[in-house]
Amino acid sequence: MSNPVYVALDTTDVAQAAELAAGLSGLVGGVKLGLEFFVANGPAGIEAVAALGLPVFLDLKLHDIPNTVAGAMKGVARLAPRYTTIHASGGFAMMKAAVDAARAEATAAGRPPTKVLAVTILTSIDQPAMEAVGFGGSVLDQVRRLAVLAQAAGIDGLVCSPHEVETVRTMVGSDMTLVVPGIRPAWAEAGDQKRIMTPRDALERGADILVIGRPITGAQYPAEAARRIAEELA
Repeated sequence: MSNPVYVALDTTDVAQAAELAAGLSGLVGGVKLGLEFFVANGPAGIEAVAALGLPVFLDLKLHDIPNTVAGAMKGVARLAPRYTTIHASGGFAMMKAAVDAARAEATAAGRPPTKVLAVTILTSIDQPAMEAVGFGGSVLDQVRRLAVLAQAAGIDGLVCSPHEVETVRTMVGSDMTLVVPGIRPAWAEAGDQKRIMTPRDALERGADILVIGRPITGAQYPAEAARRIAEELA
């Protein structure tokens, strides 16, 4: 099995991100760069980290009208990250427009398309937070609804909490990539993530990719933390 861990480089500093990525090469499956990094550094920042050779997960969580998201996705696809994200709550038309744009751009460039992942419910949101913003039903009900909609729109994969991944895997089958944040080894602090799980448990429930940030990047020795996680998954 290839390494399922993508390390979240939660920094806006290109040099720091590059140093972390270089130090973790061979110990993780890829790196995740988020909205804050992209806003601070633009395409040049993404390219600087990608040049180190690790696959890049560009986590922008696009959410707008279909035409706007399609236009943004063309720009994202030119950077050729392995994965990128949109919000499933943007609806069927928006998700389909994003996938179509990513695939069209890749075809024009003669390379494999960036895989578009739809975020169901953020792992920082629990049931009280759901109710506060007016979503009816449980967190799991909303995840199910969005997973079905995303699959119908042709989305390549889903981002969901480890506590929903087993249910989602049963619903969507083996064709969709399931990416799971909120992963915390038993020895790490939970931080602001409310719906969390250990790496081993998440894989056993059907996750394909584990997004892990602070347990690695916040460790005194990030490479040792990544190695420890890899050994626990072996």
